[in-house]
Amino acid sequence: MKSTPLPPTFFDRDPRVVARALLGKILIKRDASGLRSGRIVETEAYLGAGDAAAHAAAGETARNAVLFGPPGRAYVYLSYGLHFCLNVSCLAPGDAGCVLLRAVEPLAGFAAMARARGLKFTKKDFDDPQRLRLLASGPARLCSAFGITRAAYNGCEITAQGSNLWIADDGYRPRKIAFSSRIGITKSAELPLRFFIEGNAFVSR
Repeated sequence: MKSTPLPPTFFDRDPRVVARALLGKILIKRDASGLRSGRIVETEAYLGAGDAAAHAAAGETARNAVLFGPPGRAYVYLSYGLHFCLNVSCLAPGDAGCVLLRAVEPLAGFAAMARARGLKFTKKDFDDPQRLRLLASGPARLCSAFGITRAAYNGCEITAQGSNLWIADDGYRPRKIAFSSRIGITKSAELPLRFFIEGNAFVSR
């Protein structure tokens, strides 16, 4: 598996383009627990000032400054005061936009993911796709499984060599990409900005 981080230029594009291009790429984290990785199977694009659902819609603040920074930075926020969600900033500095990572198909580090999620998995569970879905199908589960918090990873440069959180390309290309309206939000929810690998069992819905 190629583990070189995707370059900043990959993310310096319209979030709608990046959201589709990220499908099939691999999210990787390395820490004291070892290596955890998963293939990205579901994303959502957020467009900045013209998108009422985007955190950048009202302009730059201390909370959302990462969205206005260089492309390829982790933007981690706390959803409803309960769960962390991982986004990646897009576009050039000053032009806000991002992609939310909604779900991954676990590839490595299953046991570490299960522990982080507080799940009691047996060896048999790791061979059961329905059980594996509990690890990282959904943005909150994904962050929990990978141990991603705002305090530790907000602003992390995921394109940097030596980063312990990055996205790589192993050459995999989805056969078919589908799209739908976004879910879990109320503003601009009707926009068709959720993208996923059609037929993949690890898509959140």
